[in-house]
Amino acid sequence: MGERAPAAQRGIMWFLAAAAVIAAGYAVSHTLSCFLLSFVLAYLLDPAVVLLERRGLRRSWGIVALYLVLTVLSLFFVAFIVPFASIRWEAFLKGLPAYLQKGKAIVLSWKMQALPAGADDEWRWLFETATGQIDKMAARLGAGVYEAATGFVFNLFNLVLAPILIFFMLWYKNEIKTGIITWLPRSRREAVLTLGREINASVGGYIRGQLIVSAIVAILSIIALFILGIDYPFLNGIFAGLASVLPFIGVILATLPPLFFAYVQYQSGFVLLKVIGAFAVIYFLEGYVVKPLVFKESMDLNPLVTIMVVMLFGELMGFWGILLAIPIAAAVRIVADHVRRGDLSGGA
Repeated sequence: MGERAPAAQRGIMWFLAAAAVIAAGYAVSHTLSCFLLSFVLAYLLDPAVVLLERRGLRRSWGIVALYLVLTVLSLFFVAFIVPFASIRWEAFLKGLPAYLQKGKAIVLSWKMQALPAGADDEWRWLFETATGQIDKMAARLGAGVYEAATGFVFNLFNLVLAPILIFFMLWYKNEIKTGIITWLPRSRREAVLTLGREINASVGGYIRGQLIVSAIVAILSIIALFILGIDYPFLNGIFAGLASVLPFIGVILATLPPLFFAYVQYQSGFVLLKVIGAFAVIYFLEGYVVKPLVFKESMDLNPLVTIMVVMLFGELMGFWGILLAIPIAAAVRIVADHVRRGDLSGGA
């Protein structure tokens, strides 16, 4: 009985410490978002620096060469991609209210066709409630669009600060690793390093693979919607690429906006079938062709746990929480497996 009490106390202390860390992370979510952005980008760019090192270039010069290449790409992005995206975004903001009003008119026409003159009051109330909800949704959606634009402007500060943080993360990578290793107990150092290499291979492979998959889904969606003649193919395609980060429900979220724009634009059920068919082909290719080629091994996570973890981290850290939720869960699973096997135990 005496041994269980300290164990219970330690469990409570770990729970309180985890809760404190989560609360602190939520309180400084913007700062944490900037740090995570920098860390993920540094993590993705480090293999390029390591490759340059293997070819005989000093790490400092490798970082400089990498930044020169990124500067050229950034100038191209600012000169060509940003104006193009801005034009599409402004057109979307101007056209969205008209689409919402047209959608409301379609629902009202359904009401007139579906309800005869002597319809029950309950049915009339149902349609009127649905129409009122469309008005509320339109107002919220408009506010959400402008809020997202404001958040994007705020995140421009992160994009300015991120290159500085990335530079120092890349520059001091070896010193940071050496400092962490020196704090590890000698008896468990090799086991912890093995664990770190396993997590690095799993998490790094997932992040790089997911970015490739999202880019492929976005490109295929843009091409499909452009061929079908659906308005705003670029924005809908980019949204589809971002939605592919979400497991299981991403395909549903990616399909809903194109279906809305397609029906309001053409008011044809056949067009809806075309959109559904196009996204079915895209996500079939994603699931059975692209992912098996990109991901060398599965994360092997429980679907229910995956959805809950994505929702939790998405609520805490927004987009970066959604992107990093699965890698973090996979890292926790790897650590738990090593602890269960006793790989991290050892004498002092």
